[in-house]
Amino acid sequence: MKTRTQPLLRVWDWQADAACRGMDSEVFFPPTGERGRARRQREDTALAVCRGCAVSGPCGSFAITSYQHYGVWGGYTETERRSEARKMKRGQLGGSRGNGS
Repeated sequence: MKTRTQPLLRVWDWQADAACRGMDSEVFFPPTGERGRARRQREDTALAVCRGCAVSGPCGSFAITSYQHYGVWGGYTETERRSEARKMKRGQLGGSRGNGS
């Protein structure tokens, strides 16, 4: 009998090549109460890492499809992911971001 399941490691293997691997998570995830200029600066720093990442496409897709609510993932901020998720629900996901999509 052929199975449709795959080892879980294959689902996550893109993470091994992530530019953020080993970095402090504070670059990508906001501290409680972060707003305004501090938030924009942290997000800009995280987005710069994502722009140079070989797996930003799979990372962004994972974050959108698994409804990650916090942080920068695959070159998407929290607000951008919510927007992309709404588009995806309507069948309009453009896939215009990322290096692997």
